[in-house]
Amino acid sequence: MISPSMMCADIGELKETLARFEEEKIEYLHIDVMDGEFVPNFCLGSDYIRQIRRMTDIPLDIHLMITNPEMKLDYVEIAPGDIVSVHCEATRHIHKALHEIKKRGAKAFPALNPGTPISAVEEVTDLIDGVLIMTVNPGFAGQKMVTNGPKKVKMTKEFLKNAGIADKPVEVDGNVTYENAKILSQAGADIFVVGTSSIFAKNDSLNNNIRKMRGMIR
Repeated sequence: MISPSMMCADIGELKETLARFEEEKIEYLHIDVMDGEFVPNFCLGSDYIRQIRRMTDIPLDIHLMITNPEMKLDYVEIAPGDIVSVHCEATRHIHKALHEIKKRGAKAFPALNPGTPISAVEEVTDLIDGVLIMTVNPGFAGQKMVTNGPKKVKMTKEFLKNAGIADKPVEVDGNVTYENAKILSQAGADIFVVGTSSIFAKNDSLNNNIRKMRGMIR
């Protein structure tokens, strides 16, 4: 599945971009929410999310890069069928955060930074609907994928299998170029957050870029 990073989309062409996504049957729209505290950047907020919902029926993949997310879930409009990811590093109450997401009818994904071990989700496997693996340190687009990214995906797939939830998807986020997408797909990744290094590249059309990405992850 493909989840385009909307922070990389040209806001002046948003309506046309969403139309192309619908044509290509894009599965999710990745919405990065940054608070300037958990990560050194500010990004998409609640008003943007509301406007996107009015423009398309594509489910949202809301990535909360914010401190204490369990206390701030009502800041954003969460709908059934959405993915909502919260960082294990950003809260002392990951169980509560995931539980509150599921109460709202969304799919709860714990997110793990490159330096955070998979064991961080060991005690909440009954609540998770997938896992988001960061293949860069979060906060900025344009970084290079960390070297342990594919290995961590493989380890996460094995972890989910051993926990009896092998059907839960692994999402990858960070420098998902066409080449890296192929490598990560071979490692077992299921959902690919894509941005400036692939589908939003200007050397070809958005439709052709999406089709090229589909070819890499099949």
